[in-house]
Amino acid sequence: MAESAIFLWEGTDRQGKKSKGEINSTNTAIARAELRKQGISATKVRKKGKALNLSFGGKITPGDVALFTRQMSTMMRAGVPLVQSFEIVSEGLTNIKMRELVQIVKNDVSSGNSFAASIRKHPLYFDDLFCNLVEAGEQSGALETMLDRIATYKEKTESLKAKVKKAMTYPIAVLCVAGIVSGILLIKVVPQFEQVFAGFGAELPAFTQFVIGISEFTQEWWLVMVAGLALIIVGISAMFKRNKNLRDARDRISLKLPIAGNIIEKSSVARFSRTLSTTFAAGVPLVDALASVAGAAGNIVFFNAIQKVREDVSAGQQLNFSLRSTGVFPNMVIQMVAIGEESGALDEMLDKAATYYEEEVENAVDNLTSLMEPFIMSVLGVLVGGLIIAMYLPIFQLGSVVAG
Repeated sequence: MAESAIFLWEGTDRQGKKSKGEINSTNTAIARAELRKQGISATKVRKKGKALNLSFGGKITPGDVALFTRQMSTMMRAGVPLVQSFEIVSEGLTNIKMRELVQIVKNDVSSGNSFAASIRKHPLYFDDLFCNLVEAGEQSGALETMLDRIATYKEKTESLKAKVKKAMTYPIAVLCVAGIVSGILLIKVVPQFEQVFAGFGAELPAFTQFVIGISEFTQEWWLVMVAGLALIIVGISAMFKRNKNLRDARDRISLKLPIAGNIIEKSSVARFSRTLSTTFAAGVPLVDALASVAGAAGNIVFFNAIQKVREDVSAGQQLNFSLRSTGVFPNMVIQMVAIGEESGALDEMLDKAATYYEEEVENAVDNLTSLMEPFIMSVLGVLVGGLIIAMYLPIFQLGSVVAG
């Protein structure tokens, strides 16, 4: 099969107006034929060259997909037809790769494919949950409403991920900076002091000798240490990618970590509630919805628990009873699910639970940041301050001898 590409075209539409745009096709002849089907008489069709991309739009992120979904929802709610909505949204996107992806989807839809079928061809950016919800919206005739729900779901999910990522990366980033600063002091600053101390003709304090020893070791082996650290990080990362048992063990251990474990647990509960609320409100049967929710759990403990819940619900058990039997979900979620099942408003109760736990994660992240700041300052003080004290200690002692 020939590889498809983007073609630039210029021509006139059915009303004789000049227009231009892009189309995804395998060659120029087929591109012209597809344009004729759309009522466009093409005067010029040429393959789009690959431009050197120096912008930050070189990679499609989940945030780009969320923005695209929100804009599509807005266009369709305003009464803009689907294909034209693609065109308008595409022109407003700053990410070049995302713009090309939207053009490919638009061309597929223009050729007669459904929206859901078109995006299923790009599983790297549109997961099964996204595609299933779009398909449900098309079948029910309420695509704009479904896109709005998907957009809200994606925005909330990405916001939650960003908060958890902030809680995990902030202390690591600061400690890395502290390590770099300490390394510079040991390699560049301490040797200067060592030359000065050589002319003292007196024995240096033990603490100063200890720091000078570390400095000499670092000067000689810093390149090996940096390379070794990089290899360790790359090696561990590769091991986690290849070994599912290691990833599962990491997920289980992460839930038991002090403070951070609580954040990860609440974020998983929030993701479960938000995903199940969105899929159930879209009219997806509960058993099928739980299958999608398990994939979005983000943690093997919750994944296994949701799979067990799905089996129990398939066997006829109520959702709240099956959630309780796992021993994983908080009592509040179980109670809200029970109320939702009794009142027939399960999606609303799950939405409220998701909102509550999202706020809990946000508060926990803020509290963790506040707690970490004094700890990080203490570490920085010990590392940098200790080095400075070690270097000035002989000078202070020399001043005492001279004064005596």
